[in-house]
Amino acid sequence: MSGIIGKLGNEEAGKTTSITQVALASWIGTAIEWYDFFLYGTAAALVLGPLFFSPKFSPLAAQLAAFATFWVGFGARPIGGIVFGHFGDRIGRKTMLILTLLIMAVSTFLVGCLPTYSVIGIWAPILLVTLRFLQGFAVGGEWGGAVLMATEHSSENRRGFYGSWPQLGAPTGLILSSLLFSWVSVFFSKQDFLAFGWRIPFLLSIVLVGLGLFIRLKITETPAFELVKQTQTVARVPIIAVLRTNLKQVLLAAGANFLLNGSFYVFVTFVITYGRDALSMPTSIFLNAILIGATVMFLTIPLAGALSDRFGRLPVYLAGAAFLGVMTFPIFWLIDSKMPFLITLAISPALFGLGLIAGPQAAFFNELFGANVRYSGASLGYQGVAIFAGGLAPFIATWLLHQFSFTSWPIALYLIAMALITLISASLAGETRTVTQHQPSKGETTGWEKAHSGLKRSQAALSGPLS
Repeated sequence: MSGIIGKLGNEEAGKTTSITQVALASWIGTAIEWYDFFLYGTAAALVLGPLFFSPKFSPLAAQLAAFATFWVGFGARPIGGIVFGHFGDRIGRKTMLILTLLIMAVSTFLVGCLPTYSVIGIWAPILLVTLRFLQGFAVGGEWGGAVLMATEHSSENRRGFYGSWPQLGAPTGLILSSLLFSWVSVFFSKQDFLAFGWRIPFLLSIVLVGLGLFIRLKITETPAFELVKQTQTVARVPIIAVLRTNLKQVLLAAGANFLLNGSFYVFVTFVITYGRDALSMPTSIFLNAILIGATVMFLTIPLAGALSDRFGRLPVYLAGAAFLGVMTFPIFWLIDSKMPFLITLAISPALFGLGLIAGPQAAFFNELFGANVRYSGASLGYQGVAIFAGGLAPFIATWLLHQFSFTSWPIALYLIAMALITLISASLAGETRTVTQHQPSKGETTGWEKAHSGLKRSQAALSGPLS
C-alpha cells in the first residue's frame, strides 16, 4: 500500500521550491480544507438539526444532535492524524497533503447533495455522520503535513513567520464560509434557505479543490524529510516511536492546544446559537461579527509568528492564552448588550487572542519532535485534544446555556478553565525556538551521527536556496 500511495506527488530528485511558494501553497491548501470543515459547523448551528433528524425531536434535542454529529468530525481527527502521520513520516509530507485535499473536497460536496430526513428517514443522519467522519479524517492529516511543509522548508530564524502561513488557512476558510452562509441566508427567504440555499456553499467546494491540487502538485518534498531518508532514520512505525520517545511532548502539545481548539468553536459556532436562542437576535448579525473577527485573526497570525522568531514561541503563546482568559467575561458582557457594534467588538478581540496563539503554534509544535516522527507527533498532539476541546465545546456550551437559564457566566468559566489548561501545558513544554529541526527523535538516531557528518554538503544543497 505504501508503494501505491507513494506514487502520488512524486517529483524529480534534487528539485527545490522557494519558501514563498511553499508557504503560499500551504496557506491556500489549508484555507480550502478549513472552508469545507467550517461549513459544517455553521450549518450545524443553523439548519442541520431540523433537516436531518426526526421531527419528533424537540428543538433543543435536534440542536444537540446536530452538534453531536459536529463532534464526529473531531473524533475522526486523531485517527486521520495517526494514519496520515504514519505515511507522512515514512513516504513524505507532500503526498499526504494531496490525499487529504481530495477526501475533504468529495465528502463536503456530498453533504450538499444529501437528501433530508423527510425524504430518506434514518439514513439521512447516518450518511451525514459518515461524511462528517471523512471530513474530520482528512483534516486530521492536513494540519500536520501543511505546517511541516512550511516550517521544514524555512530557515531557522524565520520558522515562526513562515509556519504561520498555513495557520492563516483557518481564518481564511472561516471568512469564506461565513461570507457565503451570510450571503445565502440574506439572499434567500427562510423557506428557500432551508429547502436548498444552505446547500450552495457545500456544492461550491468541488470548484476550489482544482485550485488546491494545482498548487500542491508543484511543490517539492521538505529538506528535513529528504535528510531523514538519506540518513536511513525513517521510523518503522512512527506512531509507536513517537509514543515511546515523545509521549510527554504529545500530551503537552495537546494541552497547549486546548484553548485554541475549544474556544475557537465557542466563538464561531456556538455563539450563533447563543445569539439566536438566548438573545433572540438575527443570525446575520453574528455571522457578520465572525467575519470581521476572522479578518482580525488573519492579520494577527503572521505578526504573532514573526514576533515568536524574535522573542520566542512561549512568550507570544502565553500572552494569547492569558489575554483570552482575562477577557472572557468582558467579551460575553459585550455580546449580552444585544448591540451589533458591541457584539462585533466582542468577537474581534476573542479571535485576536486566538491569533496570538495560532501564530507561533506551527513552529512550536514542529520543534517539539524529531524529524522522523514529527508528522505523527505534531498531528497527534494537535488533533488528539480536538475530541475533548473543539468537538465537545458547542455541545457543552449549549447544555450549560439551557441548564443555567440562558446566562453566559457558566460558559465564561468553561473558557477560563480551557485557558488554565493551555497556560500550564505550554509553560511545561518550554521554549523551543533554538531547536535544530533536521535531527531525528531521541532513541531513533541509529546511524544518524555517522551519516550526518558525511551529508553536510547534501543538506546545504537542499536547504541553502530556501533560506
